[in-house]
Amino acid sequence: MHRPGPLSEEGVVRLLDRTGARLDDTEYASFAQELTPEILRQMWHDMMVTRAFDEEATSLQRQGELALWVSSLGQEAAQVGSAYALVDRDYVFPSYREHAVCLKRGIDLAQVPLMWRGIEHSSWAEGEHNTHINTLVIGAHTLHATGFAMGLDRDGKVGSGDPDRDAAAICYFGDGATAQGDTNEALIFASVFNAPVVFFCQNNQWAISLPTTVQSRVPLADRATGVGMPGVRVDGNDVIASYAVTRAAMERARSGGGPTFIEAFTYRMGAHTTSDDPTRYRTSADDDYWRERDPIARLETYLRSIDELPDDFIEQSQEEARQMAIRVRESVRTAQNPEPMSMFDNVYSTPHATVDSERAWYEAYQASFLDSERGSA
Repeated sequence: MHRPGPLSEEGVVRLLDRTGARLDDTEYASFAQELTPEILRQMWHDMMVTRAFDEEATSLQRQGELALWVSSLGQEAAQVGSAYALVDRDYVFPSYREHAVCLKRGIDLAQVPLMWRGIEHSSWAEGEHNTHINTLVIGAHTLHATGFAMGLDRDGKVGSGDPDRDAAAICYFGDGATAQGDTNEALIFASVFNAPVVFFCQNNQWAISLPTTVQSRVPLADRATGVGMPGVRVDGNDVIASYAVTRAAMERARSGGGPTFIEAFTYRMGAHTTSDDPTRYRTSADDDYWRERDPIARLETYLRSIDELPDDFIEQSQEEARQMAIRVRESVRTAQNPEPMSMFDNVYSTPHATVDSERAWYEAYQASFLDSERGSA
């Protein structure tokens, strides 16, 4: 029996090929019909701005302004396409690389690097954007997303037929997270309880230095079959296909159809983080192959072919990207360290005895230094 390997592109949904030509798909093309040239231009704009932001944050880390940075270089289409398929009521659970998703959810990107400077636990208020804070523990948030989705179902916000009420959750993670126990438990729970959640796996082919070929014998989307949910493979460098596949899955989840596992087949063009050296485990030929499939260049080629990317729009987008980089730099370099006691704020939504006792202990601990100074004086 033929079993495609994890790097096979067999069965990948694609609506825009690497040369920028439009393709058809009998199942998913209809979900992209509403993508007007205006929307596609905005998608291109968001990918451009995200990449400029990413490059600036990387530079700031190299200059010692950030402790670490996690790049999304090359994965912009998977993020932008999927984010455009969401409605405001949907709830997003990102890992730590979803910068373009944050942009689309209205989060100020200039604040995002502050967590990586080590002075904030988060860079946004979750409730204002229906977006959970970054999760650094690999795969842990898949359980959070599943539990939240189950809550949506119990609150009657799924399958009511009311487009202003129904909602679903989406959880972003990488290929490495599929080997974590938390992720597999989340898949089982979501399937058994028919939870309205979409698992969006950005298979960038490297879990730090570990290739997908040694993580799985088959495409990652096949994990879904084992737990009884649909699994879809999409070209993660195709923003149109990423939108269409995610829109179909989210509509299914909101209507009560249950969870879906999406494997966005893409490539991490940069390092895993700024502490990583990808030249130690992959070749320049690999990079060259995927550089020809750059998601931004692919959409740009298509828009130019239909005469829908005017020069003034390009110049405006480039200027916005430049201004974004300036704001990011200023935000990071002028950031102030928080008051020490603020670490106890917003741990829970209501008072908690353990947190209160820890706060009291820390206040006394700080006061002891003042007492020592007075005694020595």
